[in-house]
Amino acid sequence: MATYIGFLRAINLGPTRKFPKADIVAATEAAGFGEVATYINTGNVRFETTMRSRARIEAALEAAYLADRGFEVPTIVFTPDEIRAIVDEAEEVRGDHPGTHYVSLLKEEPSAALARQLEALSTDTDLARVRGRAVHLLITDPYHQGRLGNATVEKELGVATNRNLKVLRAIVEKWC
Repeated sequence: MATYIGFLRAINLGPTRKFPKADIVAATEAAGFGEVATYINTGNVRFETTMRSRARIEAALEAAYLADRGFEVPTIVFTPDEIRAIVDEAEEVRGDHPGTHYVSLLKEEPSAALARQLEALSTDTDLARVRGRAVHLLITDPYHQGRLGNATVEKELGVATNRNLKVLRAIVEKWC
């Protein structure tokens, strides 16, 4: 059995997309995954499976969550080693930038051209750096007032979900 970490996009943000942690665990287990655990209420789930295809895992989870909730829950899956690498590269990306560090986790790795296009949107205060399926966002302005954020990442690169670097560090400490 291999261990994976799934990141659920756009849950528990408003009154119509509720997905409590216990329900995530139950739906994930009902889909045939084992050793399921969640971390905080933002859609972080660790599980074991015999499946090896990330696309098949994501599809199985998305089908289970749709059946359970009645709405689509885009799910982005990484191995523990991939999450650890994203956290490890954060300091190199950060440099001396004073902003808050977020990471948008991508469903698909963008082309080099698309990555450059997104990075070109960086400003003196907000910085984007694409590393594989992770986009490091260093935001000085309040997150929802800045030019760069997960909405911009998705517009340029496709399906993504965003986590604060502190959350990813905690996931690494807990599960990796």
